Amino acid sequence: MAKKKDDGSKMIADNRKARYAYAIDSVLEAGIVLTGSEVKSLRNGKATIGESYAQAKDGEVFLVNAYIPEYTQASRFNHEPKRTRKLLVRKSEIAKLSSAAQREGMTLVPLKMYFNAKGIAKLELGVAKGKKLHDKRETEKQRDWQRDKARLLRNRG
Repeated sequence: MAKKKDDGSKMIADNRKARYAYAIDSVLEAGIVLTGSEVKSLRNGKATIGESYAQAKDGEVFLVNAYIPEYTQASRFNHEPKRTRKLLVRKSEIAKLSSAAQREGMTLVPLKMYFNAKGIAKLELGVAKGKKLHDKRETEKQRDWQRDKARLLRNRG
């Protein structure tokens, strides 16, 4: 089942590796064009966006390689699990995204997929640049230090 958050939204999928592998510049919320069986499958909370990415072409943005499993009760009206899905973004934001994606090393990475408080499926996109190995090590050092610092403060007080 999908996890509920404080603000009434329901988390479907989270791309935890994205924040480790990429330096996120900006974040954008986008709607997703889905079929009925895809929505029902998402309500079960089994989607995966770990290997997916977004692509801007011809004035539209598409989500590529996101896995939404088939809904078992949909019979012959089922969907393809890894089909390309259109994202609903304003034209001004599409222009920003496509110009950012054409810059060297920038890519559109899906960070989270969730249902908002109204029950509409949304995708959080990040405009990101891939980290080098030394940057990843630095991120890991910072995370370890924060964990150790919290442990020390907890033990003291």
